[in-house]
Amino acid sequence: MKTTRRSFLKGVGAGVLCLSLGQLGFDLGEAQAYAARLKIEGAKEVVSVCPFCSVCCQVIAHVRDGKLVSTEGDPDYPVNEGSLCAKGAALFTLYNSDHRLTKPLYRAPHSDTWVEKDWDWTLEQIARRVKDARDKDMILKNEKGQTVNRLESIFWMGTSHASNEECAVIHQAMRGLGVVHMDHQARV
Repeated sequence: MKTTRRSFLKGVGAGVLCLSLGQLGFDLGEAQAYAARLKIEGAKEVVSVCPFCSVCCQVIAHVRDGKLVSTEGDPDYPVNEGSLCAKGAALFTLYNSDHRLTKPLYRAPHSDTWVEKDWDWTLEQIARRVKDARDKDMILKNEKGQTVNRLESIFWMGTSHASNEECAVIHQAMRGLGVVHMDHQARV
């Protein structure tokens, strides 16, 4: 949204007026509640879970015509009681951001340009590189001759976007590959 000098001054004037009326004893609560209802009027209420950490705070998402129009914490959920952390509170903005990537981008070695790729190509590249690294660097036995099946050239960094269950599955998959160097963003 482009802001002009005129619209900025109008907004500042309206804000000063509202603050002045509030200070004079006018109750603006009803007007604020009405304004909030307008935003979600006609929207379907969908209960979901915040994806940003393993706490899994419950979120109420409002969807109108297949588009997300609002998110808020669920006051009936005992874990977060309607409150959200900074990441959860920004969920709506992050989802609708123009800067959000929705397709894989690839930058070839020594290139300064990003090229859009499809998901099949991207997943194939990741699988190929993990397999090549595993084939090249897998340590089957230590210096004593004991079987260790270690892969020390790949490091896995977990994400707070994953739930506890997803983290457990990822951990087992990495261990299955022989990866020994792992950490988690929530711990760091």
